[in-house]
Amino acid sequence: MIASQFGDRADNIVAAMLGGADVRKVPPGYDHSAIMEADVFLHYPDTRSGARWQDRPPPGWPGRLRLIQLISTGTDFYPDWLFAGPPVTSAIGLSGPPISEYCLAAIFAATRDMPAMWMKGPDQWHRRMAPSIRGSRLGIYGFGSIGRTLAEQALALGMRVTAVRGSDAPLGMDGVEQAADMPALIGNCDHLVLAAPGTDATRHVIDATALAAAKPGLHLVNVARGSLVDHAALIPALDAGTLSRVTLDVTEPEPLPAGHPLYSHPRVFLSPHVAAAGQSFLDTVYQRAADNIARLLRGDGLIGLAEREPAVHATPPERV
Repeated sequence: MIASQFGDRADNIVAAMLGGADVRKVPPGYDHSAIMEADVFLHYPDTRSGARWQDRPPPGWPGRLRLIQLISTGTDFYPDWLFAGPPVTSAIGLSGPPISEYCLAAIFAATRDMPAMWMKGPDQWHRRMAPSIRGSRLGIYGFGSIGRTLAEQALALGMRVTAVRGSDAPLGMDGVEQAADMPALIGNCDHLVLAAPGTDATRHVIDATALAAAKPGLHLVNVARGSLVDHAALIPALDAGTLSRVTLDVTEPEPLPAGHPLYSHPRVFLSPHVAAAGQSFLDTVYQRAADNIARLLRGDGLIGLAEREPAVHATPPERV
């Protein structure tokens, strides 16, 4: 039996791929009898600011559960205790293509100054020069599946790519230069994409100090976690010309409160955490869920085993 928060389309796909499995819809949260009675839990979290899960599991947890499949790649939306029971699998490795497309769309829009370039009348008929994406420098902070996919696509477009990863291990991709850290990366980029996990080590990696070292006119794209950016530093950098544009799919908190100045700045472009959203991506997650359930029944290894990402504190600890 499968308890699902994934929705009707997912439930139908999983049931069909597993030959009519008993899939039962459950509401958000954890304290539902159908979850405790199920063998598999297909879990969709509420990521909005203010959604708080219990500090401890509900009574009887995890019941009969043998597998928890997450719909997301990241695991920081979930309570620690969720990872202390049956195996947890995620969508890791599946979100690279849609998120890379989002990043490239943002880069094309910035390069061609969209939407400002679109005319509303003949009085706006003014030819404007635009730089080329080919030959421009893309910086990628974080080189997991998202960073690697984006790098491949950017290289195909003729961009020059530099990346930073969380370890000193080689990037392992021809044509991608490796920088040691953010200061070494940010000073040479036309576009900078943040694609690293949100941890204490990455909290506010973009702040006033980092932006002071940026190449003037930098376009910043955040598809990682809102905690990577000190939002108070963005508008001064935009007004000074250090940043030419900011594209944020994630913020801290989510959503930003009404009246926040980032909503009204003409060169800030906000989207509601949808970089990976799309039916093709979701279908791959549903297929992974069905595959993992089949593997569980056969006793085979599971795909995308997940661990709890470190929590992010409001104030990072002192670094020695």
